[in-house]
This record gives sequence, structure tokens and C-alpha cells, in this order.
Amino acid sequence: MRQLGVIVTDRGSRYAVSGGPVQNRAEIDAAIKLLKKDRAYAKATHNTWGAVLSDGGATKNDDGESGAGMVILRMLEREGLTDHLVVVTRWFGGKHLGGDRFRHVQTCVRSYLHDL
Repeated sequence: MRQLGVIVTDRGSRYAVSGGPVQNRAEIDAAIKLLKKDRAYAKATHNTWGAVLSDGGATKNDDGESGAGMVILRMLEREGLTDHLVVVTRWFGGKHLGGDRFRHVQTCVRSYLHDL
């Protein structure tokens, strides 16, 4: 799993992006488990993710960051990227960001897609 690290910092919250190729839900679960072996990611407030599987359709998880998984999923679908997991991690900084949090998720996903 490729980790690009922290991409965005805003009002104390930090956002990072990671990802890698996957073929099914079991590989997604294994990739998330591997990511969380890193203590920093295990302690993160949210590890939201999305993936479009060629044999299983679209799947996502908000991990408490309501709507963030769908943002990731839409971007992957628009890009036509299948069988690839993208995880956006947030460490909450104490201040609510409102709609800006979705913009930060998009920035992270864009950075990941650009780095492919």
C-alpha cells in the first residue's frame, strides 16, 4: 500500500492519502488492516475509503466521516480507475471544518491520482 502522507492541514486537522490495487473485499480489508499497523493511522479519527471493483461494483466506508467515502468513490468512477483502493485519513484537530472537509478529501484524492 502506497502512502503519500499528509497532504492538507487545516485548523489543526491533518489529511493524508494512501492506496493500492485490490481485487475484492477481502483484499480491501487486508489493505486497511496493513495501513492501521502504522500506529499513526490506527489512532487517526477517520480512515475513509472507496474502491470500484471490476467484479463487485463500487464499495466505500465513511468511518464516521459522513459522506467522505462517496466523494472518494465518485472521483474514482469519474477517473475510470477500477480495482484500486484509495484511503483518505483524517486526524481531527479540534475544530469542525464543515463543507471544507469534502474539499480536503477531494484534494487528497486528486494528489493520489496525479501520483499514479
